[in-house]
Amino acid sequence: MSAAAWADLDLGPDPGIFGPGSVTWRVHSDPSMALGGFRALLLQAVHPRTMAGFAANSSWQDDPWGRLRRTAEYLATVAFGTTAEAEAAGAHLRAIHRRLSPGVDPDTGSRFRLDSPDLLLWVHVTEVESFLSTYRRCGGPLSDAEADRYVDEMRRSAQLVGLYPDEVPGSVAEIEEYYRGVRPQLRVTPTAWRNVGQIFAPPMPSRVVVLTPARPAWASLIGLSAALLPRWARRLYHLPGWPTTDLTATLAARALRTATLTMPARVRQSPYHRAALQRVGIPQGT
Repeated sequence: MSAAAWADLDLGPDPGIFGPGSVTWRVHSDPSMALGGFRALLLQAVHPRTMAGFAANSSWQDDPWGRLRRTAEYLATVAFGTTAEAEAAGAHLRAIHRRLSPGVDPDTGSRFRLDSPDLLLWVHVTEVESFLSTYRRCGGPLSDAEADRYVDEMRRSAQLVGLYPDEVPGSVAEIEEYYRGVRPQLRVTPTAWRNVGQIFAPPMPSRVVVLTPARPAWASLIGLSAALLPRWARRLYHLPGWPTTDLTATLAARALRTATLTMPARVRQSPYHRAALQRVGIPQGT
């Protein structure tokens, strides 16, 4: 159903800050979100100050699965929760940021707050661009105008973490301009290498490692996410930046999404998305 058709419906209870007519609902309900999320983590790691702040405060080493779960829950709540739930999630995240210890710049030794606008902006843009890019490369149907609309919609998400919407990229072209400006600051620090290594090989119970293909399957998923990075980011990781890598990664990502879409909706669909559809009275599987 088109966005215009959704707009004519009486949606009843609060559909949230985006709603079923948004591009955000379309992108964030897609199986490609998992690949996009890991791509975003790998891309965020090439910002030295982001990694310095992460290392100073993160529970990743002690609880990687909990960290991933909480991040996924936050993103799903913002996308599919009610307006009140999204705003409460944003307020909670801002409160956490205020309590975090300052990071130490690896170049200058100066201390900085983790809720500095430049760091919040980096995390926001890399998430938005990763979800959008991955969705399209996985075969998600989206016109250029709809891609710009998604970037613009996600300014509301940026506002929840404390950014001013008019200072956040609102189109694909503005994201590309932002990347051009920030790229001279980027590199992979020893802290980034350590954390990325843990993303590729997080702790798993011994019985899972021995009795299931979970370890190689996980590494393959993260490896595909890395192959979906922009060429300039892959080069920072000393990975191939060839056009053939882009083509191979795109074909593999499309195959993975196609296979996932054959699963029953109750298996592949986020419980947050199901709850949102039920809340606004849209039949499941629509």
